[in-house]
Amino acid sequence: MIFPENLKYSKEHEWVKADGTVAAIGITDYAQDSLGDVVYVEVPPLGKELAAMQEFGVVESVKSVSSLFCPVAGKVVDRNAALEKQPELVNDSPYDSGWIIKVEMANPADLNSLLSAADYQKLLK
Repeated sequence: MIFPENLKYSKEHEWVKADGTVAAIGITDYAQDSLGDVVYVEVPPLGKELAAMQEFGVVESVKSVSSLFCPVAGKVVDRNAALEKQPELVNDSPYDSGWIIKVEMANPADLNSLLSAADYQKLLK
């Protein structure tokens, strides 16, 4: 499994990559592996305001349906449109082309409450 050091992680298995005040969000390699083949990803509309740890969508796989939680508060400024036709990108490239949404963070300090790669790996043991 891959756990990039430059990302922050939630206990609910989402990752966050901050670029200034914009945060890309997706699910971890561990989460996509646990889910199995992803067949559908539901995401919120552009402009939706999300609270930290608010449910923002679902990922459906051949095995189950899992809720997605936004690790940071903010407004949805981008959605990964490619997932509509290729939801399997979440499996194939969870940290790159399989990102799910981007939010303009209301409070970048929210990142401080998330886990480092090492802490996330400890959580999984």
